[in-house]
Amino acid sequence: MTSTLETPSLTRITARPTKVGLVAGGLGAYWPQFPELLPQLRRSAARVSERMRALGDVEVVDVGFVSDAQEGAAGAERLRVAGCDLIVGFLTTYMTASMLVPVAQRSGAPVLLINLQPTERMDHATFDTGAWLAYCGACPLPEMANAFRRAGVGFRSVSGHLEDERAWARIARWVRAAGVRGALRHGRHGLMGHLYPGMLDVSTDLTSVSAQLGGHVEVLELDDLRVRVARVTDREVAERMDLAREVFEIDPSVVEEDFAWGARVSVGLDRLVDEFALDSLAYYHRGLEGEQHERLGAGMILGASLLTARGIPVAGEYELRNSLAMLVMDRLGAGGSFTELQALDFTAGVVEMGHDGPAHLAISARRPLLRGLGVYHGKRGWGVSVEFDVRHGPVTLFGVGQERDGRYVMVAAEGTVVDGPLLRIGNTTSRVDFGCDPGEWTDAWSASGVDHHWALGTGHRTAELRAVAELVGCEFREVRP
Repeated sequence: MTSTLETPSLTRITARPTKVGLVAGGLGAYWPQFPELLPQLRRSAARVSERMRALGDVEVVDVGFVSDAQEGAAGAERLRVAGCDLIVGFLTTYMTASMLVPVAQRSGAPVLLINLQPTERMDHATFDTGAWLAYCGACPLPEMANAFRRAGVGFRSVSGHLEDERAWARIARWVRAAGVRGALRHGRHGLMGHLYPGMLDVSTDLTSVSAQLGGHVEVLELDDLRVRVARVTDREVAERMDLAREVFEIDPSVVEEDFAWGARVSVGLDRLVDEFALDSLAYYHRGLEGEQHERLGAGMILGASLLTARGIPVAGEYELRNSLAMLVMDRLGAGGSFTELQALDFTAGVVEMGHDGPAHLAISARRPLLRGLGVYHGKRGWGVSVEFDVRHGPVTLFGVGQERDGRYVMVAAEGTVVDGPLLRIGNTTSRVDFGCDPGEWTDAWSASGVDHHWALGTGHRTAELRAVAELVGCEFREVRP
């Protein structure tokens, strides 16, 4: 299947790059004693810098090689000013903790210590002291760890060798997690409309978002969308309908007037997102008797799904923490579609889950369907809705819950989307096998503290999500009954 993201007219946003601060170091007392050591270590540092840049959308702030505490302090100041998402300290050989503690203290960013010796092992028969010292990056790691703990600085470490792909996979995981942390801390998250009446789990203290995850919550009115929709031209509506025909299979149930309205709202929604510089959006509005705000709320699904596919996740039912969970999954490359429990199939041993409303088109198992609905269950209005199941294979559920004391918790579970019968009611629906009784899994998931909405993404991602939770300071709970 061709991904909907490959549609020429549906262009994914350019996400903020991950800024990684890199400092390599070793004990300067060695340089006059072993003249060939420093050039070798510098080559290793250059290789690490090169591989860091090759990890993806990463901007590396490389402050070079430090040999004593004074140089370490100078590097710390440069990294503080740079505003990095992650600080990587490369232990090339023995170095004192005084050389890196200032870097960790001043940057305000999470710290990753890496110990990558030149090759898998030393040549013991030929190595002298100078050659051995190039392999001695493990020596200062306990010292750094002890000093960082005593200084109250969190850290994590990866040990291996320069071309150790297992080590680089772990490093890449921390870099991706730091990128997600950066997306949350620098993000602008729209919240439009009002809480779905009675959904107590969904209710979120807006200050808690900025306090615990960073970023800004922009409170919007439906009128902010209304005035932009009113400015949309008929030509723009026709162009958006053409785009939708490229992306979706259009079911015969779609009423042309409702299709055109969804397209008009979609263009206005794009303008709203652009003009408020939003990275995510959560919305809900009830409305009454077909008035303009009810029609706006009912016309959101097409535009919200197109935005989500482009990397600006949109969640319905005013579920702010779910739009943040969708953002996390999207930035990890997993997609992340708005999801809740639908039913349990005890015969097949699967949990059926999905949602009406916005969906992440990039992870559909097939060309997504646009279906016309005369009624949205539990909501006011009518119009077009998106229908598909997530690509079959490994998937991860991810949600952000909130405890009694206000703390956020990040909750995840891994499963497999399998084939089987699906509802045809304008919803996303997936059949997920968790390798156990679906009732037992449902009880364990519900007891985890997660909301009744979450993001469903492709691939098994708990290792990455655990790293994200650590870097943002949230408790992580994996559900594996």
